[in-house]
Amino acid sequence: MQTIDLFTSPAVKISKEIKNKNISVKEVAKHIIDQKEKQDAILNAYLQFDSRKILEDAKSIQLKIDDGTLTSSLAGIPIAVKDNICTKGTKTTCGSKMLENFIPPYNATVIEKLEKSGLIIAGKCNLDEFAMGSTTETSAFGKTLNPWNNLYSPGGSSGGSAVGVSSGTAFCALGSDTGGSIRLPASFCGITGLKPTYGAVSRYGLVAHASSLDQIGPLTRNVLDCAAVFDQITGPDLMDSTCITTKASDYYENLTSFLNENENNSLPLKGKKIGIPHEYLGEGIADEIKKSILESAKTFESLGAECEYFSMPMVKYAVPTYYILASAEASSNLSRYDGVKYTTRAENVNDLMELYYKTRTENFGDEVARRILLGSFVLSSGYFDAYYQTALKVKGRIKKEFDFAFSKYDAILGPTSPDTAPKLGESLSDPLKMYLNDIYTVSVNLAGIPAMSIPCGFDSNNMPIGMQLIGSAFEEDKLFILGGIYQQRTDYHMRRPDLI
Repeated sequence: MQTIDLFTSPAVKISKEIKNKNISVKEVAKHIIDQKEKQDAILNAYLQFDSRKILEDAKSIQLKIDDGTLTSSLAGIPIAVKDNICTKGTKTTCGSKMLENFIPPYNATVIEKLEKSGLIIAGKCNLDEFAMGSTTETSAFGKTLNPWNNLYSPGGSSGGSAVGVSSGTAFCALGSDTGGSIRLPASFCGITGLKPTYGAVSRYGLVAHASSLDQIGPLTRNVLDCAAVFDQITGPDLMDSTCITTKASDYYENLTSFLNENENNSLPLKGKKIGIPHEYLGEGIADEIKKSILESAKTFESLGAECEYFSMPMVKYAVPTYYILASAEASSNLSRYDGVKYTTRAENVNDLMELYYKTRTENFGDEVARRILLGSFVLSSGYFDAYYQTALKVKGRIKKEFDFAFSKYDAILGPTSPDTAPKLGESLSDPLKMYLNDIYTVSVNLAGIPAMSIPCGFDSNNMPIGMQLIGSAFEEDKLFILGGIYQQRTDYHMRRPDLI
């Protein structure tokens, strides 16, 4: 008999109830199917969703849980996946007409790991086309709506994954983060999202946007679930030469032990130092965002941490540096989509050059075309040194600035975004404004370090506010401890939108 609230409970708790036979995998799967049918016609979080396959997988996973084969902390849990992560036998469109009918013949490494741990792949989620955007409005298959208010953007590019978790049509999800694409939608939708250290999670099977910046990571209801999903997907992979060679830690078990040991400790963070950059709270940030971040800092201080302001002058160069490098890599990566191989192909062409031209013109959206053009420009003869090479040097300086900060601090605290979710259409009408949404997130990708967005308040329109905790490379455990103890003492992450 069902004894647990499937709308609010952590995924790890639901998995425990499955193992204790208080609820079945089928019941959990049917909950997701029912919620998807109720909510997604409006929200448009999913691009692919196969109810029959979900129930078939639930049946086989239940047998393996019952006989003790599957024991992971998330066994039996359905998980949604961003539609730029390859899934064997299921479409992977990247939200683009270019890949509208592409069915991968293989799974991404993260999919193999999730299935091995007993999670059910619930469906593929909408995204900005080729993960280029901050609002999930550039998808060729329609925009995704924010469940807190359907007039607002859910953020992007992993907006479908975030909406799935926030609306209850997924217990947890995978996204990808090139410049904030996990953290922004996590912030705008009131959930937890982790951009891991570059190389902590295999990128094999992730359709490339900017290869030196892309990273797969979890979107979840809370930090405990975030640590549990990260546990399943992190670790070595021979198919990705940039991936770590050994798994660093048992993140979920370590976090659970810390929280249990410090549940009644009034100063569990004594000895921890948190840095707050002056630049993150200066010009351009909304007053309500700044207030929530300062209140969060006070919460950490009340738990024993020392919060200190410091300066990071190089971060003001992060946005232009990011868009030069990301666009350059995107221009190179997207050159493979030419109509010759596995992509959608233009018809009624007379020669190869016309095939290239018509295929790309007809099947790439405006934002993708804009970034290809920018990337081709900064890589062109005469501009390569002035733009691309200079951007690489600035990237190195930004990394050094973070390294220096982490010689003094356990983590850096700041906002995830300068404002709460924008109204639909606002960012598309002003691309520069959309790019500036990434002002607090892109530097993390340039430095290759981990960062996590967690809910820390609501604005006057009842839209979620997210704070960002940034850590040193491969020190996700510190972020989990800080975020986990914060959520143990606050309830922002427990609130859910009033869905129609």
